[in-house]
Amino acid sequence: MTQRVLILEDQPFQRGYLANLFGSRGGVQVDACEDVEAAIALCACHSYDLVVSDLLMPGQDGIQFIQALAAQPRPPRLAVASTASRRMMASARLMAESLGLEVLGVVSKPVAAADVEVLLEALAQARPSTDAEPAQAAVLPEPDARQLRQAMVDGSLTAWFQPKKSLQSGRVVAAEALVRWRHPQLGTLTAGSFLPAICRHGLEGELLRMMLEASIKAQARWRRQGFRVPVSINLPPHLLEQSDLPDELLAMTLALGGTPGELCFELMENSTTRHVSDFYAGACRLRMKGFGLAQDDFGQGLSSVHNLVNTPFTEVKIDRALVSGCARDPALHLTLATIIALANQLGLVIVAEGVESDADLAVLRQLGCSQVQGFLISQALPPEEFTRLLDDEAPRADEAAQAALR
Repeated sequence: MTQRVLILEDQPFQRGYLANLFGSRGGVQVDACEDVEAAIALCACHSYDLVVSDLLMPGQDGIQFIQALAAQPRPPRLAVASTASRRMMASARLMAESLGLEVLGVVSKPVAAADVEVLLEALAQARPSTDAEPAQAAVLPEPDARQLRQAMVDGSLTAWFQPKKSLQSGRVVAAEALVRWRHPQLGTLTAGSFLPAICRHGLEGELLRMMLEASIKAQARWRRQGFRVPVSINLPPHLLEQSDLPDELLAMTLALGGTPGELCFELMENSTTRHVSDFYAGACRLRMKGFGLAQDDFGQGLSSVHNLVNTPFTEVKIDRALVSGCARDPALHLTLATIIALANQLGLVIVAEGVESDADLAVLRQLGCSQVQGFLISQALPPEEFTRLLDDEAPRADEAAQAALR
């Protein structure tokens, strides 16, 4: 399969050099241009798999190009190649990812043949194209509160489960519950298509209760087949302003036959309580009820070391922005090493999100990360497919037990 690459570089020698490096690889078709306007015009006319952009350019610079690229309906994946400082390139990467672009890497000039190999390997291993999802989001009229509530009641809104694998045993040891909508006209929609509407209509609490019920029922099915799988559920922190929420969640869990110790609430970083006392009170009371508690998306947004140290978390989820590309970015590698060392000292389970390459996985294992999840492991699965995944692992576990007895 041919990969189409666009190179944006204002220096003629560097432009030709990069074009030759990429073009000498089999199955790669290369276009190159010298300014932002030409690059945007080419992206509008052709479908590129990867765009490699400089940052420091006369006229419109690489930052402006990235902003323009993100505004396109289906932007390609991005790599940055520049003489700019590592911190500047890291900031450019975070900006691009916050705009929804998938960044495969940042490379310091002079670019070496090995750097190109790494980028092309990352491109080959990148998660499957989700071209269908933007189209779904574009034609989906914003659902109203009545439609969303009805979807929760009739089971159209449902929980899928993304496995978490242990880096010590290589086995699935937990799962995260992620909401999906089996839409009657548009098929299965991911959360990005409808979650903003749920937030605008103030239905996060109802969604939380629905996901908790679905998770406990899934756990019961897995237990009947011999598997105990802890499940993590997203909890927007502003819901902790409801002082009796921990009591309600415990009562609901026990009424459904669930076990608090096998449920972990991930405090999302995209909201907070109006009064910080509500945050700490809610976090403490959830732990006192026996639930696990995770800091989600650590390393981005509102999450902080202060909160990590002073909140009774049992788990920390390292954001994909710090994980993706850590094998080839010394700054990310250093940051991850610091976070993992701190989390280990605090006795936390460490979960890395967004793992999509073997190289990044190797770094996480070497640094002492506990668990990983991401497209390299598995996408989110319906409960019945998750069960089959557990069944597939069971024979290997039996063989390992028998080998230990020999």
